[in-house]
Amino acid sequence: MPDGTRKLLVIDDDRIVRQSVVAYLEDSGFNVIEANHGQQGLELFQQHSPDLVLTDLRMPGMDGLHLLDEVHRLNADTPVIVISGAGVMGDVVEALRLGAVDYLIKPLADMEMLVHAISKSLERRELLEQNRRYREDLEGANQELKEALQILEKDHEAGRRVQQQLLPPSPFVTKNGYITEHIIIPSLYLSGDFIDFAYYDDRYFAFYLTDVSGHGASSAFATIWLKHVSTALVEQGLVIQDNWVNDEGHNPFLYALNEELLASKLGHHMTCFTGIIDMQENKLRYSVAGHLPMPLISDASGAYYLEGKGRPLGLFPQQEWGVFEADFPEGASLIGFSDGVLEVLPPKDLLEKEAYLLELMSGNAQNLTQVLSALQLDTLKSAPDDIAVLSIRRDFESSQ
Repeated sequence: MPDGTRKLLVIDDDRIVRQSVVAYLEDSGFNVIEANHGQQGLELFQQHSPDLVLTDLRMPGMDGLHLLDEVHRLNADTPVIVISGAGVMGDVVEALRLGAVDYLIKPLADMEMLVHAISKSLERRELLEQNRRYREDLEGANQELKEALQILEKDHEAGRRVQQQLLPPSPFVTKNGYITEHIIIPSLYLSGDFIDFAYYDDRYFAFYLTDVSGHGASSAFATIWLKHVSTALVEQGLVIQDNWVNDEGHNPFLYALNEELLASKLGHHMTCFTGIIDMQENKLRYSVAGHLPMPLISDASGAYYLEGKGRPLGLFPQQEWGVFEADFPEGASLIGFSDGVLEVLPPKDLLEKEAYLLELMSGNAQNLTQVLSALQLDTLKSAPDDIAVLSIRRDFESSQ
């Protein structure tokens, strides 16, 4: 701000001193108005709203201390410099207590000292004004951010409810004595993990466990897309069938799902473990699309990982996935995890994590509650990554 736009109010009952100060300040580029006593100075202050007030201390009627008090009552941001020949320490203390930014003693031997004091006071006022505007802008931005976050939280909560409603029931018990339970623990409001299953003709139980790349809303949207597409593929007969394989021994469901994902251009890939249980033969046929860790079979005697491999979905066209087979022993549980579970295991090396997980599941994981307890997921307050757990248990009565 140029000095010529700075308006100063000079108040002094000594005409000679006042005029000399006014003349010097005008020569220095300031816009100056003057008053010869306190009451007049207060009236001019209310009329002109000067940027700074320069006042004598000892004046008839309203003295400088009273004027200072009134000025700060009207506008506490206006700096006031007191100039007085009465160098009494009590007056100095009282003037500073009332808000004076400086106190100069008459006579002023060097008028440049006064200009320097005025310039510093005006700079300080401008800085305080900038800080005030900054705080107001920041408070406004914070309020807008708070409102936006509230809207976002509501949207995410609504999305979470939709996603939860798309999940199948848990627990789910078939007539053949297979008991399915699942849980998804999101790292954020929404999860990129998803579980679904289908039950057909009291004989076949098909399921999948997927982990979509990324986190949050976009990954969760991909799971909703997955639910829609997989349902359509089930209706086309690509999941529930006697052999669950095509003529070349590959999984047609994963092939179709991969092509649909590439065509959707969602920008996500996903890992998947999908299987079908023949509940008459108690056989599990399954395929692996980049899923880690591999699901395991656990019973009272121990636990072991299923074998198999395959590329993730959504990366390469015209891919095929083989179909593997395993027995489903009486009293055993099939337990599958998304890779988020590896993040909460103490070992640092991947192979050590897998060995640690297998040890925890050996003999301790006959249902979902036991799995969560063994991994301490039932007390987990926040997950670094989405964690999905799927448990399918063959009850002893299923063989009867």
